[in-house]
Amino acid sequence: MLRRLFARYSRGFGAAVVAVAALVTAANAGPARAAEPPRPTQHVLSTVAQTGR
Repeated sequence: MLRRLFARYSRGFGAAVVAVAALVTAANAGPARAAEPPRPTQHVLSTVAQTGR
């Protein structure tokens, strides 16, 4: 009985370690970067031209 209990808890502990490792890896990966900076749309350009800002 003690052997089954140990096996159950060791599987649970192993799954927890794998889950924490996956979360730490995902957190350290960081956000993806854009290939090029976004360009302002035509609406923004025309508004800027009208207001002079």
